Amino acid sequence: MQAITTTGQPQAAPEEAFEIRQRETPTLGDQDLLVRIEAVSVNPVDTKIRQGAFLPSDQHNVLGWDAVGRVESVGAGVEHFAPGDRVYYAGEVERPGCNAEYQLVDARLAAKAPQQLSVEEAAAMPLTSLTAWEALFDKLKLSQGADTHREQTLLIINGAGGVGSIAIQMARQLTGIKVIATASRDTSVEWCRRMGAHEVVDHHDLVANMQQAGHAQVDYIFNCHDIGDHWDNMVSLIRPLGHIVAIAETQKPVDLNALQGKAVTFSWEFMFARPLHGADIAHQGQILATLAEHFDAGRLRSTLSDIVGPLTPANLGEAHRRLETGHTTGKLVLGAMPAA
Repeated sequence: MQAITTTGQPQAAPEEAFEIRQRETPTLGDQDLLVRIEAVSVNPVDTKIRQGAFLPSDQHNVLGWDAVGRVESVGAGVEHFAPGDRVYYAGEVERPGCNAEYQLVDARLAAKAPQQLSVEEAAAMPLTSLTAWEALFDKLKLSQGADTHREQTLLIINGAGGVGSIAIQMARQLTGIKVIATASRDTSVEWCRRMGAHEVVDHHDLVANMQQAGHAQVDYIFNCHDIGDHWDNMVSLIRPLGHIVAIAETQKPVDLNALQGKAVTFSWEFMFARPLHGADIAHQGQILATLAEHFDAGRLRSTLSDIVGPLTPANLGEAHRRLETGHTTGKLVLGAMPAA
């Protein structure tokens, strides 16, 4: 089979970072699905791994952790899936990714794709949706229902990014909480409003802008940006006994003790933690199945912002380049690899 791999040169520019290589079609394990890839999307974790995080950077790694495809065959222990099923999933970071013709994925991490979304729309959703769901409902422990959290507020920092985009929708559509998102450019502000944010606040001078908007403190913060850039803001803005969840690490020192006086809870969200450590991995397949119902019912919608083109080294490099500018909204998607 054909796969697009990294070149083994982590310092290469995105447009020079990928190449096509021939690989053996992988062999099924008992819990695996062999999937023929129909569309993929890119995430910040792809760019980090390309540059040397998690996997050896001097090897020819197959990246990609957002996919939609057709099941070609199933392992002996697989239930609830059959050849021909269209599935969507993020998978696990230690196995070869979806930038290929075929991919193996543990069936417990997958679900049948939403029927009302195109393959490109569906491919945009697994990783960010899992991240947002786990952050909001597993970590912050928000309750679902239109009448829940009516007197409370949630601040989503970096609301126009992939995770922020779907987190805004989930909080707005599945709970009663007031959703405040941060954005600074006209396009990203409008995007956040389209996703359902009640208010959008400029993240530059965030504390002052929040106070001007009438929000001296909030009950919950979901930080989808470098925590070092916003640590002091979060310490100031979080309400006593509040809860902060974050997905992005920092190279800057942060003072965890600053949260002690307010007895604030701080949580990390990392959706790959479950498959990495074998911790109730079926939970992610169940989340994706629930999300598919929400997408099909129209309660949630895809955050696809652009289809870059078919899955080629050049197009994949272009998607990485655009993602690394930090100015994208929503998700970038690529179609299937062209036939050899």
